[in-house]
Formats: sequence, structure tokens, C-alpha cells
Amino acid sequence: MSDFQRTPTEQTADERATLASFLDFQRDTLAMKCAGLTTGQLRARVLEPSALSLLGLVRHLAEVERGWFRNTFADEAAAGLWRRPDGGFAEFDVDEAGDAEAEEAFAVWRGECNHARELVAAAESLDVVGHRGEESFSLRWILTHMIEEYARHNGHADLLREHLDGATGE
Repeated sequence: MSDFQRTPTEQTADERATLASFLDFQRDTLAMKCAGLTTGQLRARVLEPSALSLLGLVRHLAEVERGWFRNTFADEAAAGLWRRPDGGFAEFDVDEAGDAEAEEAFAVWRGECNHARELVAAAESLDVVGHRGEESFSLRWILTHMIEEYARHNGHADLLREHLDGATGE
């Protein structure tokens, strides 16, 4: 984990570049917390009774990226990635002996992050608004929310990683 390099945040850039760089820093932090682990470790639920796993967090954040950037901001109506037969979200439904594949989840997550970066770069301004039902959200709000979402879950990831192999850090 110590060899992993995160993209530094912009310190003198405009608002869009600053927000985007802080979001990328948080994305890199999640990747760093997962670096060097086996699929079994990524699937492990080490904080009983919680069902959280690092792989579940990666899958969840892929869903969150998809929901906020594709569906809310770009109005793409993209279907959920991991669903239960009843239609409920299943991104956290990862068990240690299950069939959730880490490589697939990371590829999907990276793809959603890349698509989000493209949408942010192409937007006219941070004032462009997307919609979720009757609610409206500016790109500025979505970026700020995503930084908060990652920061919260990266705290979970930090605890999970420490329980898995003792690794701690930023």
C-alpha cells in the first residue's frame, strides 16, 4: 500500500479543476486502500456484524458514480449495475465464498469514473443542472457530494484494511 501514488490536488486552479482534483484524490484513496489485496481479502467482512467489504465499497461507489453522473447529471437512464431479483441494490451483497469478481468490479468502477470525468470536462459550467425526479442538482453540488461520499466510505475502507492486514495510513 505504501508504494501507491495518489494524484495530488490542485492548489491554485479554478473551481472546476479544484473540485475534480479533490474527487480524483478520493478515488485514488479508495484504490490505495484496496491495492495489493487478494480477491478473498477484498471480499472479506472483517467488521462483524457489518456486511461491509472493500469489494462491496468499490461496487457501491461504481453505482454512486453511475447514479449521480450518468443518471442525474447527464440524464442517461443507465440501469443499476448490481441488483437483487426484487430490484433492490445488491452492490454490498458480497460474501467471502461468493462469485463477486474483483477484477470486474474494479473495471466497472474505473469505467464509471472515466465517464464521469468526461462529463465534468465537457460541461459548460459548474452551474449546469441535472435532475433526479423533481429535484435539481448543479454539477458543483454533485462534485461536492461525491467528494463527501468517497471521504465517508474511505473512512470505512481504512478500518477494513487495518483489520485485514494491519495497514494504516492516509
